[in-house]
Amino acid sequence: MDDWKAQLKADPLPWLLEPDDANPGVRYFALRDLLDRPAGDPEVVAAQAAVMRTGPVPATLDAQDPEGFWVKPGPGYAPKYRGTLWSVIFLGQLGADGRDARIRRAVDYVFAHAQTEAGAFSCNGKPSAAIHCLWGNVARAMLDLGYWGDARLSRAIESLAQSITGEGYKYLRGGVQGPGFLCSANYGLPCGWGAVRALWAFNRVPAADRTPAARAAIDATIDFLLRYDVARADYPYKDRISSSWFKFGYPLGYVTDVLLNLEALTEAGRAADPRLRDAIDLVLSMQDESGRWKMAYSYHGKIWMDVEKKGRPSKWVTLRALRVLKRAAEAA
Repeated sequence: MDDWKAQLKADPLPWLLEPDDANPGVRYFALRDLLDRPAGDPEVVAAQAAVMRTGPVPATLDAQDPEGFWVKPGPGYAPKYRGTLWSVIFLGQLGADGRDARIRRAVDYVFAHAQTEAGAFSCNGKPSAAIHCLWGNVARAMLDLGYWGDARLSRAIESLAQSITGEGYKYLRGGVQGPGFLCSANYGLPCGWGAVRALWAFNRVPAADRTPAARAAIDATIDFLLRYDVARADYPYKDRISSSWFKFGYPLGYVTDVLLNLEALTEAGRAADPRLRDAIDLVLSMQDESGRWKMAYSYHGKIWMDVEKKGRPSKWVTLRALRVLKRAAEAA
């Protein structure tokens, strides 16, 4: 059903579905998420094959060392945003095919060099540098790349859950400073960015495979995110609410915006929650007369290939907005 399009000023779907050598992942995700085509649909298969041929995914893979890392050996947090961890994160977000041998090497490299003994993904491979935004980002990427079923990823998810509830996670004196998203990067305050990333990762774990710890962590994360005004993003902060919450962009590094918060919460089955209404209205107010959204935040010049142009209508941001609006309309 296309009833969800009634809230748009115009229909941007043909624009998202057109062949685009610069951003082939948009068509792939639009077919899958907006038209609900199954994974085996010939057009979906062809669209993901296109992702591997042109645009930012092959540009990223071309820069990979044969051993599986990018730029330099090690955990891969640096340099931002071309190191190994960021490259894997962005490959997942851009629709790369996780069956590719180069991606398998990259994933194995991350497990070997950036995962702690407890299971966390860390900036330096040690528990003291595990923070939820990175941890959730890497876990989500690996899930998007098709690695659920790998015991190493299951350990990362279980440990992430324990770090949120505080039950069973022993490393709460470094980056993660306590249950409930207490984080050194947010001056020891509970971090909204980290919570969104954690939920984004949990959402990709098949419901039947979620452990009691994961289910408890999901509930705790949703409760935390909805305890605050999603439209204002007034999560605990030191000086002021970060303006980055209100600048939509793609791909997504550690910075989180209101749109990603909505993506995570609607994906988690909370699309009908009235506490999201003001934030959804905020997103609707930002579309132009063509039913498109602008790229307001980007990593231009910092990643292996620039994605679209800042300040211009963005297929990626429009795709993200439509995902939210479709779920909200279908849940009403």
